[in-house]
Amino acid sequence: MSDILDRLDDVLEQRRHGDPQQSYVAALHHKGLNKILEKVGEEATETLLAAKDAERGGDAERQALIAETADLWFHSLVMLSHLDLGHQAVLDELARRFGMSGHDEKASRHQ
Repeated sequence: MSDILDRLDDVLEQRRHGDPQQSYVAALHHKGLNKILEKVGEEATETLLAAKDAERGGDAERQALIAETADLWFHSLVMLSHLDLGHQAVLDELARRFGMSGHDEKASRHQ
């Protein structure tokens, strides 16, 4: 999985400073963090709605959920890129939590 994330990270970095007329990623960066956050929120909402449909739906609804989740992940990666962060930091945080109870992890945030 990390291979596709590494490849996507490279593409996002290349396009970050590209021509906003030629690149969707460059256009998002050019519009600034608020526009990127708007897109993350929009995609999060669409993912939630698709999940509700997928719960009782068939293959088409399940595929729609996958597509919306991909959009959410993509825009989240653009957000991280805009803030000079990368997916590896998120993967490292997930690795740190691996094997830890969710309750314990959440409690550790308050200490």
